[in-house]
Amino acid sequence: MAVYLDQRIQAFSQLGIVLGFLAENKDWPGFECGLSETEYAALQELIEISHHSNGWFTAENIRKSLSAWNKALSLENLHQWLDQYAISQENPRPKKVGIICAGNIPMVGLHDVMTVLMTGNHAMIKLSSSDNKLIPALLQVLVNLDPEFANLFSFVPDRMKGQEAVIATGSNNTARYFNYYFRDIPHIIRKSRTSVAILDGTEDASQLKALGNDIFDYFGLGCRNISKMYVPEGYELSRFFQAIFDFNPIVNHNKYANNYDYNKAVWLLNQENLLDNGFILLKEEKAIASPTASLYYEFYKDKNSLRNELKELSDELQCVVSAEDLPFGSTQCPMLWDYADGVDTVRFLLDLK
Repeated sequence: MAVYLDQRIQAFSQLGIVLGFLAENKDWPGFECGLSETEYAALQELIEISHHSNGWFTAENIRKSLSAWNKALSLENLHQWLDQYAISQENPRPKKVGIICAGNIPMVGLHDVMTVLMTGNHAMIKLSSSDNKLIPALLQVLVNLDPEFANLFSFVPDRMKGQEAVIATGSNNTARYFNYYFRDIPHIIRKSRTSVAILDGTEDASQLKALGNDIFDYFGLGCRNISKMYVPEGYELSRFFQAIFDFNPIVNHNKYANNYDYNKAVWLLNQENLLDNGFILLKEEKAIASPTASLYYEFYKDKNSLRNELKELSDELQCVVSAEDLPFGSTQCPMLWDYADGVDTVRFLLDLK
């Protein structure tokens, strides 16, 4: 049996409510949430133990991601997102859509899975080995809420076969392979991107602290994390350091600290000029993608010239944060219509023949 669009919207809205309880680490809210106490407890345990299989997936960061999903999956947001498309209640010709997920931050592939389900297609999901438990757990919640969802997705353990379209996310190297391997079917292939911030010198301490979230959330591993900061000539970087001081506990995480120590050692060995506050390294650099636990910066003279320069780098950029672009502190809270790489995934799926 089909799962009609209205059912899908209601199920994802209810999933969002459950994720809100989990994000705040609340006790089981009762059967009205759609889960038994045992099922809810299993999700709580998974959140707490995920760092054993992936050290970057701390409970704090998983709950941070769940909180963002809770806000995104309101009924209002779901309708605002989907009402702009002519999506039929039932897809008369559902396609098998392969999804190759990344694993850099928790549940980063969930949006792709959701777009396939919302358009009434079948999701063939190839999970990242770095994130192979959270997405299945959340999809099981959907099945618990509406058992018909069990027919709308499957997991691909090995090589993908039989797909009629593909959405794949990976590195620049894997993107070349994906483009060749899936050349004969409709596809969206995403490669590495990063994000930058433009300061004009008028930012107050609260804005700079919010920028700290754009830099440090998920240890800076996401394509929406800021890896480079453009500042006007003469800008006192001590203002920035002072505003982000409260993020200093991040260096107590061993994997982050290992990256910090390694980059510092290599750059000092190469006699690079660094600014160091004990938990992040700042390096003046033309490139835009900085290593983990570091942030590149560059002084600019003219903002219009900088804008033109960034236009030429648009294929490498996911987000730009500034007074005129995304607000400081918002990069890791995308809405459902904020598509990765600016490619409308729902439109892609609706146009499949």
